[in-house]
Amino acid sequence: MRKIELEIIALSHSVTQSHSFAVVLGEIGGSRRLPIVIGGFEAQAIAVALDNMKPSRPLTHDLMKTMCDTFEIQLEYIYISKLLDGVFYSNLVCKKGEDLFEVDSRTSDALALAVRFDCPIYVEETILLEAGVEADPNEETSVTATEEKQIAELTSPHTPSNYSEMSVADLQVQLKTALDKEDYELAARIRDELNKRKSSS
Repeated sequence: MRKIELEIIALSHSVTQSHSFAVVLGEIGGSRRLPIVIGGFEAQAIAVALDNMKPSRPLTHDLMKTMCDTFEIQLEYIYISKLLDGVFYSNLVCKKGEDLFEVDSRTSDALALAVRFDCPIYVEETILLEAGVEADPNEETSVTATEEKQIAELTSPHTPSNYSEMSVADLQVQLKTALDKEDYELAARIRDELNKRKSSS
């Protein structure tokens, strides 16, 4: 397995879905890019750290950084290790003393911490081959037209489903899928339908 080092190129707001953003990661020393869809809160957490803004009260990721510093835990690097059904899986590779250990993390949280620790970001090359795009060297913008198109596809609204005709078991499967993909808007709609069924039974 080959790890490719990436850096954060840009944060892009989705033009198709108001609460969706994408963080665009670029290959260091290469031309490939990897857009990853994240939520608004996660985008804010990354943007705050990238812009060196100091909130009046610590955000969750600032608190995690302070706790790690207090207990002498260093974040060595983050590793985007798997892509399954459109969901990126990541690990925090941490060091305490001479011991290295890995912690499972959402990719958006891992990126927010990587910015705060100023640590490397790595991805499994097979993921870059599957989900990456080739940057056009003639485009001067931080987010290329190809990436904008891919981001729009990734964040496009779901086709409305007639949840009232689905069984409770099917709804629960759909809810789990939405949560796994971190699509909380869709999860909320499905949850509302499940709650409506409970109240009417």
